[in-house]
Amino acid sequence: MLQKMLIKGGVPLRGAIPISGAKNLALPSIAAALLTDQKLTLNNIPNLVDVNSAIELLNYLGVEINWASRHSLILSTNTLKTTEAPYDFVRKMRASILVLGPLTARFKKASVSLPGGCAIGARGVDLHIKALQQLGAEVELENGYIKTSAPAGLFGCDISFPFSTMTGTENTLMAAALAKGTTKLINAAMEPEVVELANLLNKMGAKIEGQGTPVITIEGVDSLHGATFDMMPDRIEAGTYAIAAAATNGEVILKNCRRDHLSSFFETMSLAGVTHEETEEGVLVKRKSDIMPVDVQTMQYPGFPTDLQAQFTTLMTICKGAASITENIFENRFMHAPELVRMGANIAIHGKTAVITGVNALKGAQVMATDLRASVSLIIAGLVAEGETAVNRLYHLDRGYENLEEKLTNCGANIKRVSVD
Repeated sequence: MLQKMLIKGGVPLRGAIPISGAKNLALPSIAAALLTDQKLTLNNIPNLVDVNSAIELLNYLGVEINWASRHSLILSTNTLKTTEAPYDFVRKMRASILVLGPLTARFKKASVSLPGGCAIGARGVDLHIKALQQLGAEVELENGYIKTSAPAGLFGCDISFPFSTMTGTENTLMAAALAKGTTKLINAAMEPEVVELANLLNKMGAKIEGQGTPVITIEGVDSLHGATFDMMPDRIEAGTYAIAAAATNGEVILKNCRRDHLSSFFETMSLAGVTHEETEEGVLVKRKSDIMPVDVQTMQYPGFPTDLQAQFTTLMTICKGAASITENIFENRFMHAPELVRMGANIAIHGKTAVITGVNALKGAQVMATDLRASVSLIIAGLVAEGETAVNRLYHLDRGYENLEEKLTNCGANIKRVSVD
């Protein structure tokens, strides 16, 4: 059933928002269950459409999955039925490609459909394929499927990525954990989710060093065992609510937020006139002045996150002056801009740069979400705007934000989800 979000703006957010477990750690962690025949227990798993899609895929493969509690997942791969991940499952989410490395490493073969996900530009899988080939797997592309074969297993080697790739690093990390010999990943992604995945694999018996630096070294082991592991809080969700608090001139405590995971973001927010401080409950975010213009370039971690670009664009629409935002990670990631313009924003796109001149107020309007982060940027705009905003194509939102309207309502927002006739 199609749904939309109705928002009446102008209410400052005040209160506390609990930050859920990190989606971008939960997805590779669920895939990591394929590396062992013992039980893997994952705690603080967020209840999201993307997480449910990953669970459905592993269930199809034959993984036994049980919820120990609302946010605690137990996975066991004793009786895997197939190593083929079909199109009907993989098309829903790009991160489904993360089963490719574990299946190839442990079962010596895999057949995984080319993935889908948000339409924010070409995010190819060639780096995943090349890394597996370097580890000794034979790879063919056939009828829309990536088919791998490694009858003698995988063998460690040096793999140098031409640019930092988060899922490419994660897939290769999992595959190399069971390879013979030592693998060195050069120009590896340094995101906290990659660090935590390596920590999970080490808890399962892997031998990984250097996570969080550009060079990760993996000494392959014969097998991995079960473990219990807690998901870190979602840094993108935390950043999103920090922007919402600032945009509405509110005051919000981000419970469980890891400020050290968002250093570049909070530095940028400080330049915009937004303060943040540690409290016993989490990080307190509030405005100290008008929103000031800040020029931003998205970068790989530890730079400003591309996944917070759309939300920050919304914040800059009400700045006192003009700001530029340059998107260096993905093409086609300014699709929220025309929708913000419908609400009165002054945005001009020049290639990969958006020039934003602040306006006195946004106006409520009918808008349409084009991807996950664009959808929440429009909701933030609705919280700020005069009148009522209707955000359509809401299904994008549920891929990455757990209980969003409940969390915002608890802080005073006038927001509700309704069905579309």
